[in-house]
Parts: sequence; C-alpha cells; structure tokens
Amino acid sequence: MKKIGFLSFGHWSEAPYSATRSARDVLLQSIDLAVAAEQLGVDGAYFRVHHFARQLASPFPLLAAVGAKTSRIEIGTGVIDMRYENPLYMIENAGAADLISGGRLQLGISRGSPEQVIDGWRHFGYAPPEGQSDADMGRHHAELFLKLLDGEGFAKPNPSPMFPNPPGLLRLEPHAQGLRERIWWGSASNATAIWAAEQGMNLQSSTLKADETGEPFHIQQARQIRAYRDAWQSAGHAHKPRVSVSRSIFALMNQEDHDYFGRGDSADHVGIIDNMRAVFGRSYAAEPDVLIEQLKADEAIAEADTLLLTVPNQLGVTYTIHVLESILTHIAPAMGWR
Repeated sequence: MKKIGFLSFGHWSEAPYSATRSARDVLLQSIDLAVAAEQLGVDGAYFRVHHFARQLASPFPLLAAVGAKTSRIEIGTGVIDMRYENPLYMIENAGAADLISGGRLQLGISRGSPEQVIDGWRHFGYAPPEGQSDADMGRHHAELFLKLLDGEGFAKPNPSPMFPNPPGLLRLEPHAQGLRERIWWGSASNATAIWAAEQGMNLQSSTLKADETGEPFHIQQARQIRAYRDAWQSAGHAHKPRVSVSRSIFALMNQEDHDYFGRGDSADHVGIIDNMRAVFGRSYAAEPDVLIEQLKADEAIAEADTLLLTVPNQLGVTYTIHVLESILTHIAPAMGWR
C-alpha cells in the first residue's frame, strides 16, 4: 500500500486571491492543514524550506507545532538546504521536534536548490573549504548530521560540570531514537541518488531532475529510483528504504477546479537550472477517470512507495483539503493505494 502525503511550499503574498497574506497566516494555516489532512486520512504533511523568500523557512518550530496538534500523520520536510545548517544545532532541533511528535518526523534534506540571493549560505556564516564547492559543503554537513544521529558520545565532559554527567563522552541532547532511519535525501540526479543509498538515506525525488537521457521525465525518474534501490542493496543496509516522488495532481470535480487548473500545461519541459540541464515533470489535471489512466502510465509513481501531492496553499485550507479529498476518494482506490 502506498502512502500519500502533501507537500506545501508555504507561499504568502498580498495578492488579491491569496488566503495567506502574511508569514503568520501561512504558519497557522499550515498547522490547520496538517490537522485536517490527518482527519481525512492523509499519511504525511511535508513542508518546503526556502531562505530569503516569502515562503516557509525555519522548519522546526512548525514541525513541533504540527507534532503537538496531531497524533498519526507523518511530518516532514522537502527539503532542508544543508548548506545553511549547523549540523549540531540541527540535531537538537530535530530531536526535540521528533520527540514532541512521538517519532513521526521524516526529514528531507539536500544540497539545496536555486536561491533568492547570491551565496545565501555565506550570510549564515558558512563557506566551503578551499577547493570545494557549496554542494560539497552541503553534503559534508549532511554526513556530519547523519553521524551525530547515531547518538554516540563525542564530547569530553567538563570535570567540574554544573550538573552531574553520565559516564563517558557526551552526546547532544535530546536524542531521538530511530530518527536516523527517517532521513531522506532530495536528489536531482542518478549519481546523488546512488550516494544517498550508500549513506543509508531514503530518497526524495521531486518534479524535476537532471536531464540525463532525453527521455520523458517519469521514465528518467523511474530509472533513478531503480538505480537507487540497486545501490541500496549493494550497500547491505539492514532496513528497507523508502522512496517518494512529488506530483502536481488535480481532480477536476467542479467548476472551481476547472477555473483554477483546467487549462494547465500537461507536458514536460526542459530548461537550465543552476547550470544544469533539467527536465521538469508535467502537471496532471483532468476528470477522475482520465486522471486515473494518466497516472497509471507514470512509471516513477509506480516505482515509488510514497506520493507527495504539491498543494496550492495560497487558496486556503478548505480548498486544499478539497483537492486532497478528491484524490483520496476518487483516484487512490483505483490506483490500489487504499
């Protein structure tokens, strides 16, 4: 059985149509959306992370709040840009959010995406070592984060501490048992998907990837997933990996749906992003019977175990829940997802 979650970019603006006109609006509505989605039966609430933009940024206060307001739904990110992160401080934040949620955190991390500003990570106090790139720095931060998640002590205790210490070297607290197996890597290429498998991370593959063969997006993404699973098996990890793909999918159930999404472009696109030739996957918008047949032909959706639905958060919680409910009710059963 596949899992179905939503992925919110958390936009806000003062545009006339926007139901999220401020950062406070989008934060509070994100919590409300996760609560309503859990009641609906959605499996996961995931949030995008972008810096220097009118979108969700610092994820852990939001994840902790969602964790406190819900009891079942998975809570995650897609993705945290590790170029901006202090892995040690992130361990404490992630551990706290995971414990508040009762072990439901699913953290998507990555080297990041194109930014709003030039070298934004430098403003956060980070710079790659000489001879390395910012992508190298992001992967190094990720590797340290993964190592710290093991929970092994590494810091020498003060002989005159304020509070008594347990014996041995100290680790960062709070420690979230099991979180190490719930870390995902957002990958745009086959090579980084293989690297993620070697590191023992789950795979997040979004609506774009490096155009490595010129084939349709879903076929290239399916190849990426298969390469990832082969690398996972070769690495000999003890647990089973998970793979998610993101899609923009809208079941056209009424006139409002047609007005918003009925005239959308349904073709892949090729472009240049961060000096990389990339293929951008199509959106899906059709009546349920047509939509089911279109989705059955998507090879990457068939390969993945988790589908993240990108949602139009600026249209408000009520409409976004309608979008999710339409898919759960009219699409998911026919696809064998429920």
